[in-house]
Amino acid sequence: MFDRNALQFDSVFPVPLFRYRWPDSEPLNESLRAAIFAREQESPGQVRSNVGGWQSTEDFQKWTGAAGQTLLSRIGEMVNQATSLLLLPQSNVPAFRWKMAIWANVNRARQFNQMHFHPGSTWSGTYYVDSGDAPPPGNTSAGCISFMNPNLAASMSFFTSILPQTLVVPPEAGLMILFPSYLPHTVYPYEGERPRISVAFNVLKDPYP
Repeated sequence: MFDRNALQFDSVFPVPLFRYRWPDSEPLNESLRAAIFAREQESPGQVRSNVGGWQSTEDFQKWTGAAGQTLLSRIGEMVNQATSLLLLPQSNVPAFRWKMAIWANVNRARQFNQMHFHPGSTWSGTYYVDSGDAPPPGNTSAGCISFMNPNLAASMSFFTSILPQTLVVPPEAGLMILFPSYLPHTVYPYEGERPRISVAFNVLKDPYP
């Protein structure tokens, strides 16, 4: 007779993903919103994974002033806390130095980001300055970020109709999401009228990798 209690189960190679909603973020978000809209009027930005929308260049700290420095500090704190928690079972973990690249995103109606990942970095993340309007009835994923199982072989062959292959996270003002840069993700088309504003970032461990 099989003893189920003696069955050892290991969840190997898990993908870490951290979420934290920063309290009392309204004044910071107001300052960031004003700076981002002003920059959008001055700069054509760049096109990467975005289909429509505006994406700034990666000189975010230069034109966001004190608000940008506050967000930079929050990113650093989140990265340190998450890394410490992730590596807690390990021994002899060195202190890391980090290099950051940060940019802003503004999405309006029917604009989105194609599936992509961020090669050449350790962590990636996003911070929501303004979540925009709520999704319309019947399309609750509109404007949400969606993460895809990075194990493509498993996503094609291992209980694909039963085990979830994506994680959909709704935007929320003050929410910061941190994930490994190799994790594929997309942003579904936004269906609101008020612009949805986010700040994305890459964090590179020095020395890398």
